[in-house]
Amino acid sequence: MESRVVGIPEVDGTEQVAVVIDVMRAFTTAAWAFHRGVGKIVLARDVDEALAIKARHPGWLALKDGALVGGFDLVNSPALIREADLGGRTVIQKTTAGTVGALAVGEAKLALCASFVVAGATAEVLADAGADSVTFVATGEDGRAAEDLACAEYLDRLLAGDRPDPGPYLHRARTSLAADDLRDGRRLGAHPADVELCLEVDRFDFAMQVGLEDGMTVLRPVRIQ
Repeated sequence: MESRVVGIPEVDGTEQVAVVIDVMRAFTTAAWAFHRGVGKIVLARDVDEALAIKARHPGWLALKDGALVGGFDLVNSPALIREADLGGRTVIQKTTAGTVGALAVGEAKLALCASFVVAGATAEVLADAGADSVTFVATGEDGRAAEDLACAEYLDRLLAGDRPDPGPYLHRARTSLAADDLRDGRRLGAHPADVELCLEVDRFDFAMQVGLEDGMTVLRPVRIQ
């Protein structure tokens, strides 16, 4: 399978199969939300859209980067999400990079959102789809985030049929700028355990697929049989 890696600015709408990667933390948080019982995640373009969606669906929960503010119920932290009771709930997610990247490829034939915690399942879904090529969208730092690039390269190796040692890829993520920011408390709405939770390879046995439903871009888990 041929592959390329781009940042969000390079997404041009021609992507037929895309994997949007946000390791720290949007798509690690999303995976934990599904594990905690969320049925679907609605992706919002900005804070105003997230709040507007919630106004139309007051039973839904809104999640954002940074500190908790009025109108929002959850923050973008896998460690905090793993403690939440979310059975049967719908979450509206708005983050700085991850959700922006997912919305950019929402009309692709197959669009998945990924991080290390769902890497194996993501590779399986791509392999089962029989695609000839895939575009990896590294969302952090306009496509330069070390943790996202490491995850993209790890996924690429899996798609090539290799069984790579995840250690070197996780080391790149663990020593990335984003990891340093999280550990040093430079990101609001973070938890001390977030970094290590973002580095649990194949913690979950599902992939996460983007689709359009009722005029909204929605993320749902795809279970591996």
